[in-house]
Amino acid sequence: MSETNSVYQAYQANTYLFGGNAPYVEEMYENYLANPGSVPDTWRDYFDALQHVPAVDGSNARDVPHQPVINAFAERAKQGVSRVVVASGADSDMGRKRVAVQQLIAAYRNVGARWADLDPLKRTEREHIPELDPAFYGFTDADHETVFNTSNTFFGKEVMSLRDLLNALRETYCSTIGAEYMYVTDQAQKRWWQQKLESVRSKPQFDADKKKHILDRLTAAEGLERFLHTKYVGQKRFSLEGGESFIAAMDELIQQAGARGVQEIVIGMAHRGRLNVLVNTLGKMPAGLFAEFDHTAPEELTAGDVKYHQGFSSDVTTIGGPVHLSLAFNPSHLEIVNPVVEGSVRARMDRRADPTGRQVLPVLVHGDAAFAGQGVNQETLALAQTRGYTTAGTVHIIINNQIGFTTSDPRDYRSTLYCTDIVKGVEAPVMHVNGDDPEAVVMAMQWALDYRMEFRKDVVLDIICFRKLGHNEQDTPALTQPLMYKKIAQHPGTRKLYADKLAAQGLGADLGDQMAKAYRAAMDIGRHTVDPVLTNFKSKFAVDWAPYLNKKWTDVCDTAIPLTEWKRLAEKITVIPASVNPHPLVKKVYDDRAAMGRGDIPVDWGMGEHMAFASLVASGYPVRLSGEDCGRGTFTHRHAVIHDQSREKWDTGTYVPLQNVADNQAPFNVIDSILSEEAVLGFEYGYASNDPNTLVIWEAQFGDFANGAQVVIDQFIASGEVKWGRVNGITLMLPHGYEGQGPEHSSARVERFMQLAADTNMQLVQPTTASQIFHVLRRQMIRTLRKPLVIFTPKSLLRNKDAASPLSEFTKGSFQTIIPDQKALKAEKVKRVVVCSGKVYFDLAKKREEKGADDVAIIRVEQLYPFPHKVFGAELKKYPNATEVVWTQDEPQNQGAWFYVQHYIHENMLEGQKLGYSGRAASASPAVGYAHLHQEQQKALVEGAFGKLKGFVLSK
Repeated sequence: MSETNSVYQAYQANTYLFGGNAPYVEEMYENYLANPGSVPDTWRDYFDALQHVPAVDGSNARDVPHQPVINAFAERAKQGVSRVVVASGADSDMGRKRVAVQQLIAAYRNVGARWADLDPLKRTEREHIPELDPAFYGFTDADHETVFNTSNTFFGKEVMSLRDLLNALRETYCSTIGAEYMYVTDQAQKRWWQQKLESVRSKPQFDADKKKHILDRLTAAEGLERFLHTKYVGQKRFSLEGGESFIAAMDELIQQAGARGVQEIVIGMAHRGRLNVLVNTLGKMPAGLFAEFDHTAPEELTAGDVKYHQGFSSDVTTIGGPVHLSLAFNPSHLEIVNPVVEGSVRARMDRRADPTGRQVLPVLVHGDAAFAGQGVNQETLALAQTRGYTTAGTVHIIINNQIGFTTSDPRDYRSTLYCTDIVKGVEAPVMHVNGDDPEAVVMAMQWALDYRMEFRKDVVLDIICFRKLGHNEQDTPALTQPLMYKKIAQHPGTRKLYADKLAAQGLGADLGDQMAKAYRAAMDIGRHTVDPVLTNFKSKFAVDWAPYLNKKWTDVCDTAIPLTEWKRLAEKITVIPASVNPHPLVKKVYDDRAAMGRGDIPVDWGMGEHMAFASLVASGYPVRLSGEDCGRGTFTHRHAVIHDQSREKWDTGTYVPLQNVADNQAPFNVIDSILSEEAVLGFEYGYASNDPNTLVIWEAQFGDFANGAQVVIDQFIASGEVKWGRVNGITLMLPHGYEGQGPEHSSARVERFMQLAADTNMQLVQPTTASQIFHVLRRQMIRTLRKPLVIFTPKSLLRNKDAASPLSEFTKGSFQTIIPDQKALKAEKVKRVVVCSGKVYFDLAKKREEKGADDVAIIRVEQLYPFPHKVFGAELKKYPNATEVVWTQDEPQNQGAWFYVQHYIHENMLEGQKLGYSGRAASASPAVGYAHLHQEQQKALVEGAFGKLKGFVLSK
């Protein structure tokens, strides 16, 4: 498109606003103001948009009809009551200044934080911000005593001199609190913050007892670090020194949350200051912590973890009653615990029927560099206001030591002004606070909690402090930060500064020293520093995990359901109300499912899934299924949500049959997630970690995309139990299958899960029939074993008639870890046993029929881990004359299950048997992108299963 055409089109799109049309537009606008329905839709939309533009005074006042105002002035003119006066130069100048005053107020509200006194090290001069200088607006010293209207502020005065106004603005927005909130869209929230800040000019007004308590918390924070530093020289602890105000903030948060009715607080944080929180916030016995340093603590887990990754829970007393505190277990992968905490909180909210988060509060503690640098933060923030993942607002606290890790040049920290700028995308307000002003930190913490409880949104407290020691206690930070650490060496410490301040206020010259000695005495005997910690309190909402501990994967359970129950449930989930008009394709799916329910036709995969879910919710087991497009299913097989084709509103007109199974059924929730793997899977893991009674499923759009959440899989799902003793029953559905869709739409990376499989840590299955998915989903809940379940689900098999199952397989039987050969072979004539897993079975079975190879048996491995040695061995023994065993897979040789399963197969082979491989050659890519090459490879690997053994052959 040429530039001339572009300009012309822009002009043409706006010609209705041409000056010659002004009378017409004005008349139309008058009609709109009197009755919005009286104008055409296009004009009404345009005028509606105008109503959202703020008025000149910054208010949200709606416009009023103009003509009555014009008529009134005209009438007054006729009566000689008033006359038009041309403003004098002085009046015009005064009007300009009044506008400038409002601009000055807005400037301080918007960018005052950039001139705030926030750095306790005072390493640089505060930059000049022109917008904050009255001269920028044309004011001179002669204007300082001029009085202006300030009724739109909360300074308590209708009018103020420019001097007084400027002082008030600087005290409020440029002291030790720098507030950022003006990017929030909602006017009520902005005014809320203005009232909080301006009414007290950001100056705390605490009484003597409150100040002493703050000093006590600073003393505890510093005292623990110094005790550990002298007793355990050089041992890693990731000291909090320089950021002690954080402990005072946490204390205030917990106490005030309890007063507001919060009963549970779930905390996620990395290693910096974690030991301090364990002892001084959650009340862990110091003696227990010291035992971990001394290596005398019990070692009951298979692997265990370092002390600064450990979680903890306790119940503490607050002025509002007991509050349960949970500190989530955390790996070294920074910020990855955040979605896990959010999921845990959501599970607790759901258990309490607390959708607004009045009883449960998530608190996430971040480092400055990690908050800006780790992408999982963006993903987690994106969940905050969505229906399936909201936790009604999170309180974020940044321990901002202004250094991150060891970055020596501030120009390399990040690409944003503040480490918190990421939260502006979700309009979370930020309070930047100088860590050397603990009273300001505590007051800002109060405001942050108040905001979260009032508006149910995220909020951030950014405590700007420093790191006295290195990244860990074996580090020498001056190597890369000589200037900063010269400043730090001269700093007396936040506790000392505050103790001196209170002494100057007459609260005791030796108060600080007395507190320090008392805390040291408590450390010496290893007693509690948080008083009181409740040792015998147990909430009625607490989860009893005892029934799920020390179970075996071989434990059996009955997953079949009676025929009468099958038919009752099938009817419930296949009847669509007359008020819902489904798409014809969806109606066909449900008509077919009704026939499956009656037993008229075999049951397909979608119906098998649905019946598993229906039978579980009918038995009291909630089901939570989430993922990208999982309501419909990536391959349109599920249709758990029916969309009314006649609906007239975007937010109505859906029907979920599985929510209408029985009057007293458990909840069924299907959630189309945001486009995220890492945060969503972390969230679901967190949810499952706090609710063993719910079938929690995360479904990947394609199994290939699960590696976007690899950190969650590695650090939590695979190893959480052996590191931390945390059992978890989360289920992963990962579509997997080689069908010519290329490198990123073929493989769920079976090999990676096989590599992670040890210590009976999880279950890896690849079911091939509808009855198998039915039984394995039911087994995950009915059996009291709680281990992660990874299901490599099919794609083409979803509609493959050979993968459908007769109704009898649902009313009888159970999940088969091994499916024997389904053909009536003469066992003594079998010379080769082909072993496989997944979709390739159907290709092999078809090829056997084509070749008439009745001397070949085909065994399906449906559970890859824990490997069912007993059942598999029994199958091999059925064919005593077989001399060859061949593992066949779709995946390349260096991928899939081959390298791991060959040892299991060899262990169960008979003497003299040989083990061979038939599959794709080793490859750097999971699959080829050329359709013809895919077909050639697939044909070759199937042929190879029946041909001469080639390449690697293992004999027994």
